[in-house]
This record gives sequence, C-alpha cells and structure tokens, in this order.
Amino acid sequence: MMRHVALFPGQGSQVVGMGRELAEAFPESAAVFDRADEVLGEPLSTLCFEGPEEDLRLTRNTQPALLTVSVAAWAAWSKRAPLPVAAAGHSLGEYSALVAAGVLDFADALRAVRLRGEAMQQAVPVGEGAMAALIGADDAVVEALCEELRRDGEVLVPANYNAPGQVVIAGHAAAVARAVEAAPEAGVRRAVPLPVSAPFHCPLMLPAQQRLAAFLETLEFRDPSFPVLANVDAAAVASGQQAREKLVAQVSSPVLWSRTMQALGTGYEAALAVEVGVGRVLAGLARKIPEAPRVLAAGTPEGMEKALAAAGE
Repeated sequence: MMRHVALFPGQGSQVVGMGRELAEAFPESAAVFDRADEVLGEPLSTLCFEGPEEDLRLTRNTQPALLTVSVAAWAAWSKRAPLPVAAAGHSLGEYSALVAAGVLDFADALRAVRLRGEAMQQAVPVGEGAMAALIGADDAVVEALCEELRRDGEVLVPANYNAPGQVVIAGHAAAVARAVEAAPEAGVRRAVPLPVSAPFHCPLMLPAQQRLAAFLETLEFRDPSFPVLANVDAAAVASGQQAREKLVAQVSSPVLWSRTMQALGTGYEAALAVEVGVGRVLAGLARKIPEAPRVLAAGTPEGMEKALAAAGE
C-alpha cells in the first residue's frame, strides 16, 4: 500500500451533520461518539449530527466535536489501512493526531480540548480581539504590516501561516481593523475579517495557555507510535513530554502549517495525504503549497473508500 501521511482538520471545518454517515456505516466510529457522550456527560453526538448550528459554533463545543469526528474517522480508517508514516493536525487537529499516534487517550484529549475551548473563549473579552485572513501577499509583507501598524501595548501578529499567500493575523480588534484597512496599499490582494469568537494563536491567549498547561500536567502523555509534526515548529515530537510542551506553546504561537506540509511532503517520501475528519479545508490549502503531498478527504464512508483505493494503487 502507498506510503501516506494523515492530516487532521481544526476549528472552522465544523458543519451540522458531521460524522453521522461515519457512525451509521462503521460500528467503530459509532463507538467513538458513544464514548464522547459518556466522557462529557452530554449528547455531543446529537450536536454533531443535528445541531443547532449556533451551539456547535461555540468554541467550548466546536473543539470536542471536531476532535470526536476526527477520532471516529480515524477508528474506521486505521482498521482498513496501515499506519501512516507521519501525521499532523491543524491547530486543534494536533490533538486528534496525538490520539491517533497513541500519545493521548481519547477521553483525556476530550477533556483537554473542552477546557482549551473555554479558556480561549474567556482569555479575551468579546469584541476586544479579532482575526483576519490576508490573501495574496508574501509572509514578509504581512509581518512588516503587523510591525508597522502595531501601537504601544497592542498585539498584532501572524497567527496562521496556512499556505503561500494566505496568512491569518490576530490581535487587538482595533489593530486588526487597521491592518485590514491598510492591506490593499501594502500589496495584499484581499483582507477578510474572520467570524471568530477570540483571537487565537497570539499572545492575548497567554491566560488560556497557563490554564491549559496546568491541566495537561495531570494527563499521561506517551511516546508517539509514528511521527507527529507540531504546529509550533513543523518538527516531529520526540516524546510524550515534548508533545505536551508543544501543545502548551501552540496556544499563543502561530500555526506553521505551510512549513508542516512541506516537511511532510519532502521528509517522509509520501505521495498521498489523507484528511481524517470533517471537510476538505486541508486539501484546499495543500494545492497552494509547493512540495505538499496530494490530499484526499476521508471524513465520509464514500471519501474513505476513494482514499483507500488511491492508497492501494
């Protein structure tokens, strides 16, 4: 079977109805949803399958819901395919990758991302932080724009290096608004404010990082059964302890996704990547990243069948 890497999506991929087909088609996926309901003491599976959308969009719900769908998809995929040669997850998706690699128990990861969602939501009062996607500009242009427009005491930084020409910025709402306004003159093709509840992956998240760090210290982290590349440095975690440290740092650090995909494409001789979870966001980004492997979505029974057929070529 073709050497492949596994990718796990993050926040923003959620949609009402996600995971329902997996649960109906694969008993092992259904068992993951049952376990999530049991661990959290609430019907998370119903929220995934039926909504309502406004509840699914709440960060404290979105994060455990996306983790659960990814792990449900992984349960089905890993039963039918050999282990990947490496894996990575986008932001929240790093938890899914670590569960897949045996670093974290699913129940522990669920509790961690529920706390992570709540802590991130509470770190900055609503309206004080913001994020925006800057499309069609080099990383250096975005970095210079943030440097130029940041005022004393303000945070304005790149938060997600998603692909060449696609960088998300985060920080204080007024600073992000100034950057969006100034972007066209700086050579940015398009600047799009994002409908998020908090400014993720920037120093405003330090209070959330401290809360999460204390909780992660109480959990068992094992060494990975295959390499998992971390968002903070696009390098494989060498141990369970290092995985924990990088998850903590990730909260206030930029997501180096473009570099991660290039590292997966060049360092692991894998011609194929499988997006294990909701949607095709990571497949879309991969098309813009030189040296990234081809990505197939495996978050539905139909998608999984196609990915298995491709991996078997």
